Amino acid sequence: MSSAYWKQPISHQATAVHENVVSAEVLAQQVREEILRTDTDLRAWVELSPSLIDDARREDSLPGRRPLRGVSLAVKDLIDVRGLPTRAGSSVTSPAPAESDADCVNRFRDLGAVIQGKTVTTEFGYFAPGPTRNPHHHEHTPGGSSSGSAAAVGAGVVPVALGTQTAGSLTRPASYCGAAGMVLAQGSTNLAGVTGLSESLDSLGFLTRDVADLQYVYTAFTGRTPLVPGRSTVGTVVMWGGSDLHPIEPEMADLIGMLPDLLGLVGIETRHLEYDDHVRTLADDHATVMSHEAAKTLDAIATTHAEALSPQLRDLVEAGRAVTAGDHSAALIRRDRSRDLLAEALGDHTVIVGPAAPGAAPRGLGATGSPVLSRPWQLLGCPVVVVPGATTETGMPLGLQVVGLPGREAALFEVATVLETAVKSLPSVPV
Repeated sequence: MSSAYWKQPISHQATAVHENVVSAEVLAQQVREEILRTDTDLRAWVELSPSLIDDARREDSLPGRRPLRGVSLAVKDLIDVRGLPTRAGSSVTSPAPAESDADCVNRFRDLGAVIQGKTVTTEFGYFAPGPTRNPHHHEHTPGGSSSGSAAAVGAGVVPVALGTQTAGSLTRPASYCGAAGMVLAQGSTNLAGVTGLSESLDSLGFLTRDVADLQYVYTAFTGRTPLVPGRSTVGTVVMWGGSDLHPIEPEMADLIGMLPDLLGLVGIETRHLEYDDHVRTLADDHATVMSHEAAKTLDAIATTHAEALSPQLRDLVEAGRAVTAGDHSAALIRRDRSRDLLAEALGDHTVIVGPAAPGAAPRGLGATGSPVLSRPWQLLGCPVVVVPGATTETGMPLGLQVVGLPGREAALFEVATVLETAVKSLPSVPV
């Protein structure tokens, strides 16, 4: 029986370890063996923890029940893990091991998780891709910048991974790799020990195999139960097609078109988002804010190591240096006004559902796809849940994003759970 536990839901794994059905050591070793078996092709991992077995044995020796006891965690290589370097997808960063864990990693350790290692990120969380491949088709991108985390989870190798998002850094790879994902509300989590790019935009996030695991991890991490059994938190779902920002691939457009009927079957009403002008302005303002703040964050590195940086990152810094303080301030003022207007438009029990990416993962590993469909919501600081389950006829995942206002996470999970069940029942979406 123990040989199958690493594939089980996260709550089942933790319970099995607590009840001595399987040890944390055995569970961690089985995941490590799967990593070693698959990563020659997947290339999702930067460095594996040499203390894995000692950490798992320590978890076995501790008394008490912990919600992630013995569960394997992958950590995006923008996040510090003691004893492992944080290279941020770059050759110019220090190879010295981090002396302490990031706050979020320490939280996962307290919850009983065992860290398998660090996963690939794009260079400083921007556009220059790493070596990771899409788990569903190795000639397609896994997205960025949480590429390694999303690929490892989407391949079923590890049950939970930490990622980050500044533009579409988690939502896009989750969509492309077929993982569930959550971006926490901006500012809701301590990002100490996380290599950031833009202080107004950087957010922490999780990736899991399905929405149930995602909700379980969110509850454990935050200590908040998002759903009350038997109590609905959703009044209406607002549908957003995304095409006002980027051309949507036919298979994704078809999927979005099916959703009102699917939601109607379970008694959820839908209406269209009437916020187009704000969405476009927010996407533009996101780019302004990100470039301006990234130029400051990366100023010393760009000055000292310009030739070692990718053209994409050099262009970002150059663009950001051209943004004035006034332009940056004006963008944030518009953001605040748009957030107030969105709160009025949505009310307490309404969420937005739309595409998490324009379509399935594009072919090729030289680029990571467009993050533009996440830019407006990231600038607003909204929590987002990415729903897996839909696929094209060629087996490539199509992810949906459920967007809400901070504090409305219960509604996000309620709709995400319904959507995941609904789209998994669909036949593949024609390409």
